[in-house]
Amino acid sequence: MTIKLQVQNLTKIFGRRIGRAKELIDAGKSKAEILEQTGATVGVENASFEVNEGEIFVIMGLSGSGKSTMIRMINRLIEPTSGNILIDGQDLTGLSKKELLDVRRQKMSMVFQNFALFPNRTIVENTAYGLEVKGVDKAERLKKAHDALELVGLHGYDDQLPTQLSGGMQQRVGLARALANDSEILLMDEAFSALDPLNRKDMQNELLDLQENLHKTIVFISHDLNEALRIGDRIMIMKDGEVVQTGTPEEILTKPANEYVERFIEDVDRTKVLTASNVMIRPNTVNIDKDGPRIAIRRMRENEISSVYVVNSKREFVGIVDAKHALELIESGERKLDSIVERDIPTTSPDTPITTIMDQISKSPFPYAVVDEQKHLLGIIIRGAVLGAISGNEVVEGE
Repeated sequence: MTIKLQVQNLTKIFGRRIGRAKELIDAGKSKAEILEQTGATVGVENASFEVNEGEIFVIMGLSGSGKSTMIRMINRLIEPTSGNILIDGQDLTGLSKKELLDVRRQKMSMVFQNFALFPNRTIVENTAYGLEVKGVDKAERLKKAHDALELVGLHGYDDQLPTQLSGGMQQRVGLARALANDSEILLMDEAFSALDPLNRKDMQNELLDLQENLHKTIVFISHDLNEALRIGDRIMIMKDGEVVQTGTPEEILTKPANEYVERFIEDVDRTKVLTASNVMIRPNTVNIDKDGPRIAIRRMRENEISSVYVVNSKREFVGIVDAKHALELIESGERKLDSIVERDIPTTSPDTPITTIMDQISKSPFPYAVVDEQKHLLGIIIRGAVLGAISGNEVVEGE
């Protein structure tokens, strides 16, 4: 993957006694202690992270965590106290005002929470505003603005005024304006938080649909964990100005870094995020090309189970053999398993969301087999493993 944005040891301190506040940070003092001793507020403390090209990177945290300060430092709407911000290897903290303006115009666009539309300009004029600032010819900028409005589902609204549109539609205009600029990086500061739940979900869907085709690098600020889990390729959680954990939605849910993250995720609907690979357990197997019914029975006795999964010498999934039929086969003198293998076993891929197969898992007489594109058996899904993952508890294999 190509790294698009790098943030290195970024710090922002608000107030007068910044030097003393930095000394206290280095001494390990808390944000509250620094405020008490200096009157200075630590907005962000020594934050470092990387954003890959074409990913949606969500920065989230509660009010006062530093997430909005962070995104405003990325485009230097707020000047960092110390640290570095690199886009394509270019350090923004060392740029002149003119150079920074060029970077903002060419590489970054921002979508705000409050829409930030000009009330006396039409929708297409609002959408074209960034291109107007760039000095793009009027005919060309209006065409690009119209095309961007088409992308976000606002065909036919070019000549309307913002007051004639709903909140959700106004937010689409804000997104269209950013898209019309064709910037490489979109900075979205709580972009959907002012919308009602239905419009908010629609905008999340809109963003995901657009991203499938446009592959923009998006830094998205949110205080809503469910939103972050839904749209983020990776998520960074902040607390009191510090980065607490960065990872994929699955990593955040299944491997919380500390007690704070555990509390943060305790009310999340895990079925919407977890995939088959997160809940599968290691199966007990026999090889149909070399193992017979006696090996199958021994494997079941050793593991106190009543059936084993069958693969071939290439680790391709074949089916299941149960104890009853294996014992009958031994009594008959037959040494090959072929005749007793139950082959009609449900399978799924490792990246299948659990929410899409919950109902089938509950009704299936057999555990689901998780297989890759080459039909290799990767694991199995038992009901107990699903329930354990949803509740945040581990399930011992075989339960």
